[in-house]
Amino acid sequence: MLQIDLWKRVLIWLVCVAGLLLALPNAFYTRVEQANDAVAAIEMKGETPERLEQAGQWPEWMPSGLVNLGLDLRGGAHLLAEVKVADVYAARMDALWPEVRDALRPERATIGTFRLQPAPDGQIRVKISQPEGMARALEVVRGLASPVTSLTGGGATDIVVSAEGDVIIIELSEAERLASDDRTVRQSLEIVRRRIDEVGTREPTIQRQGADRILIQVPGIGSASELKEIIGTTAQLTFNPVVGRGNDADARAGVGNKVIPSLDEEGVFYTVEAAPVVTGEELVDAQPSFDQNGRPAVTFRFNTSGARKFGDYTAENIGSPFAIVLDDEVVSAPVIQAHIPGGSGIITGNFTIEESTNLAILLRAGALPAGLEFLEERTIGPELGQDSIDAGKIATIVAFVAVLVFMTLSYGIFGIFANLALMLNVALIFGALSLIGGTLTLPGIAGIVLTVGMAVDANVLVFERIREELKAGRGPARAIDEGYSKALSAILDANVTTFITAVILFAMGSGPVRGFAITLGLGIMTSVFTAIFVTRVMIVMWFERRRPKTIEV
Repeated sequence: MLQIDLWKRVLIWLVCVAGLLLALPNAFYTRVEQANDAVAAIEMKGETPERLEQAGQWPEWMPSGLVNLGLDLRGGAHLLAEVKVADVYAARMDALWPEVRDALRPERATIGTFRLQPAPDGQIRVKISQPEGMARALEVVRGLASPVTSLTGGGATDIVVSAEGDVIIIELSEAERLASDDRTVRQSLEIVRRRIDEVGTREPTIQRQGADRILIQVPGIGSASELKEIIGTTAQLTFNPVVGRGNDADARAGVGNKVIPSLDEEGVFYTVEAAPVVTGEELVDAQPSFDQNGRPAVTFRFNTSGARKFGDYTAENIGSPFAIVLDDEVVSAPVIQAHIPGGSGIITGNFTIEESTNLAILLRAGALPAGLEFLEERTIGPELGQDSIDAGKIATIVAFVAVLVFMTLSYGIFGIFANLALMLNVALIFGALSLIGGTLTLPGIAGIVLTVGMAVDANVLVFERIREELKAGRGPARAIDEGYSKALSAILDANVTTFITAVILFAMGSGPVRGFAITLGLGIMTSVFTAIFVTRVMIVMWFERRRPKTIEV
């Protein structure tokens, strides 16, 4: 009657032990965190005595997962950035000009000579010498248009081509601008996320706000300026043909060219074609390495498209210099000695090992497609977070003690079993958060406090049902068995409805709301487990040992 199979008992206690072991590292938070950071540093940069000592602070065979503390608990940096989507328009036009030039060249007999004219950002203006051939010129350039790839741009093309006298005007269509804005913000969001992830910060919040803004919250980082340095570096790598080299920063570049400084040679400026041969967007990998002289460098590899363009260019321009340009500075300008197939190369310069490593990270993360303007920045000190943690601890302890006292006074020995299960319940919540790498925020602490109060509901239902069975004349064993059996449906109904609410909060909410939903949802699952299984095992084991003739609940 009142029996639980041995394998079920073993499984229940194994789950409890696993939860306690997973939660244990959080009791030694600083020590485990330092050990984890040291292990990660050893894997990335090699062993040092200090790192080995820190890594040894926590046994390797023990679980080392921690509950990540949110920005409001740990402190950190908060940024609100606006993506300058209009920057992409000019870049698109720069990239389009070589295609326009190549398309018009075969038509010289009809349109005469043509020359690129100064134009506002986001436009290309081309003057032709034979205006009577304008219709053919417009037809050829319009042939370069492509359909807009967006749900709202069906049927539209990406460029609009018009004429003004003897000048062809090319600009992006309104549908393409809208689609480009959306792509730019989504790409910026992903690149910011990848850059922050590369640095190894814990559980950042990076999400889109409105049409062109990105919210960035990173716990545990020193300041907002440090975060801006991580994500604000453009790291735009391009390979541009070299037109000339000199010492005048104000030298006349010519239409379609630009003058940029050398990174290593002070006072040296290069005139390069504005349209790059290959861009960093076509990189698939970048790694720190060393050149043939043992100096730090960065090796890179292009995708198929980039490799083909890079190979074709080097094959056609042997003996000519080309510039490796990083953020509008020439890193180096080697002369092409031979055809470079395969799409691999190396960037050399006066780098330190740390600089080459950081450069590789930035290149690997990709180039930001547009600039970011930081509209709001805040640094949240860990002192404020510690105050929140202390307040949360006090609230949890007060709620915990009040529930313990109430259950003990109300249900005696059965209340003590419920209290033990409640302690296990909190440990299981932290164990589950550690296992999934969850983030604990101040609303999350509120969810745990709420769970402490709700966790005993199931036990109350069971114990009250046992009382009713005892009053109806059932024996102790039968009353306990019937109490659990008949209370099960009510327990499941009550907790399933609350769990559905938690799921909706997680799906529809963001930030703090999600933190509350996660701890509430986990708390519901662990409290049902402890109430239905753990307390029942405790009571059955106690009953088998004592065999009481009567019980008081």
